[in-house]
Amino acid sequence: MELIQQTPDLSAYLAADDVIDHGHPLVRETAAALRSRHRDVHAYAQAAFEFVRDSIPHSSDTGDERVTWRASDVLAQRTGICHAKAHALVALLRAQSIPTALCYQKFEVLHGLVAIRMPGQEAWHRQDPRGGEPGKEAQFSLAQERLAFLPDPEFNELDFPVLYAVPHPGVLSALQSARDSVELLRILPTDL
Repeated sequence: MELIQQTPDLSAYLAADDVIDHGHPLVRETAAALRSRHRDVHAYAQAAFEFVRDSIPHSSDTGDERVTWRASDVLAQRTGICHAKAHALVALLRAQSIPTALCYQKFEVLHGLVAIRMPGQEAWHRQDPRGGEPGKEAQFSLAQERLAFLPDPEFNELDFPVLYAVPHPGVLSALQSARDSVELLRILPTDL
């Protein structure tokens, strides 16, 4: 699948905002700690991915009812659904000047993941910090995709090719307005 930048300006995929708040002290501190152990940009990107995948449980897996959406809150509270985990990973990567986009898959509701464009390269590589089931965890890869879930067209599931610089408005609205994770699962968009 060919991935398509929503905006041609690559700097948009390095920007900070209220959601991807990579200037926040906790995001900067976490990025610096990871970077101190992983000097190479590829090693850093993989370490950031594994940190978010493994250190921030998916709230549906743990039954955590808190809803997080801002990257710094995801890192502070150590919980979030796929979209929140994607926001945290985008912030950690952008904090180290790695262009990163948000992208989506359609299942029963939208699933959030990220795409990375390593410095000096033209290609985008999708990564899924969601995690997955034991033995089926998503893996960091700049070659063949190793995502948690693969859409099945027979069930009207699909990959969306657009790479967003900011969270999709429908996803962000659901995250910001849900009182708890139960309500969030009811109001998450089912399509873009």
